[in-house]
Amino acid sequence: MLAMSEVNCIKTLRNEKGLSITEIAKTMQVNWRTAKKYGDEDQLPQEKIHLKKGMMYDEKWGEIVIDWLEEDLKLKKKLRRKNKKIFEDLVKEGFKGSYRTVCNFIQEWKVAQEDEADKGHERLEHPEGEAQVDFGIMEAVQDGEILDVHALVMSFPASNTAFAVPMPSENLECFLGGLQLLFKQAGGVPLSIRIDNLTPAVKKVRKGDSEAELTEAFRHFQQYYGFKVQVCNPRKGNEKGHVEGKVGYVRYNFFSLPPVIKDLEDLTAQLEQQLINDRQRIHYKKEVLIDELWQHEQKQLIKLPEESYPAFKQFLIKFNKYNEFKLDGHLIHVPRARNYVQLSCVTYWDSFKVITNDGEILLSDARPYMRKRRFIPWKEILKDWLKKPRVVGHSRYANYLPTRIKEYLTVPSLAVRKQRINELLTLLLTHDMNDIDQNFYDYIGREAEEAEHPYGVNWTEYDALSPKGTEALNHE
Repeated sequence: MLAMSEVNCIKTLRNEKGLSITEIAKTMQVNWRTAKKYGDEDQLPQEKIHLKKGMMYDEKWGEIVIDWLEEDLKLKKKLRRKNKKIFEDLVKEGFKGSYRTVCNFIQEWKVAQEDEADKGHERLEHPEGEAQVDFGIMEAVQDGEILDVHALVMSFPASNTAFAVPMPSENLECFLGGLQLLFKQAGGVPLSIRIDNLTPAVKKVRKGDSEAELTEAFRHFQQYYGFKVQVCNPRKGNEKGHVEGKVGYVRYNFFSLPPVIKDLEDLTAQLEQQLINDRQRIHYKKEVLIDELWQHEQKQLIKLPEESYPAFKQFLIKFNKYNEFKLDGHLIHVPRARNYVQLSCVTYWDSFKVITNDGEILLSDARPYMRKRRFIPWKEILKDWLKKPRVVGHSRYANYLPTRIKEYLTVPSLAVRKQRINELLTLLLTHDMNDIDQNFYDYIGREAEEAEHPYGVNWTEYDALSPKGTEALNHE
């Protein structure tokens, strides 16, 4: 490219001196085409277009990430995937690039989205043995349905260590029962616990110079285990900012995609192991393994008592004329209840029992909220897949599909995918996903049996090996 002075000289020789292109080329010692370009053609400014290159733009990876980001925008922010999770999922799909490449791409995409303002808070110092506790709502998938999980998280700011247990609610029994499980995982009781104004623990919030008033049940629990309590000021979440950060850390690292679980006991074991593994990293500030810091801090904890505190609530029951009383928003039927003058209900975090004044147990069962589930919104999800059938294979919801339905939808042909998605949408008008899976061949048709499966599964033989199938064979 010529300098502007040379371009101006060519223009002058051509327009004012009247030299030919050949003469200009010889005089300026440039190529004839260059002399022609700058002598006769108008040099108008043009917008520069910088084409983005790289594997995120030239291959499928960018599209996959955008699909995930757009899909997550429909969820609450706390349920969206973090960059680390997106990178790990891409690697599973065969991605060979670096974590930084993915982060840069996501950052560029987010520039077009709304920006959030940073909010700074004063840094607090925390001694060893001091813990912070808070609840965080997350999601898991059990039996093909969504389960709301109230994760009780306990963090130790001095070592950056955290423990978490999933609970079905945030009532008194769940709070006290969850704390006991956390103490057991930590191997001791913190010297002090900082909490916000949780209803199960705080009866009267702090106002002015007056101290917060604890509930009687929590005060007895505190005295039994011997820890001190620090209650945050109202609307001052930064006073327990470490545990709030840990709630987010647990959510984004372990619940960004709701895990598939057998029950809460299974999820408790998973979380405990994941947080044990998480301690095998360097502390962000002290440059020492978190596990080493925790082993030192753990020596400051109060020894656990030999017996656990009996965390329960007991109240008298009022029955209607059908021998029913209300618990957790559900009506519970107690046979022959009206034959007794007075009955009591004893509730634990996961179960309840109905007893007489003499202590006879008339009814014992799991608490109604232990069975509380929400259906996965398959209709809305399938409608989105219908617009972008290529997203089915790597959608966050694909792993929640029953196995044979997932294989039925992930055929190579996008046209066939759209057709099958439409079929499922029609069936979902009158059936749920579990029903469709159980009666797969009756609803979908025998052609599905002849379709190619990636793993060569013969579902007819598979069904015959299931308990119901085995029972049918034995009957024959």
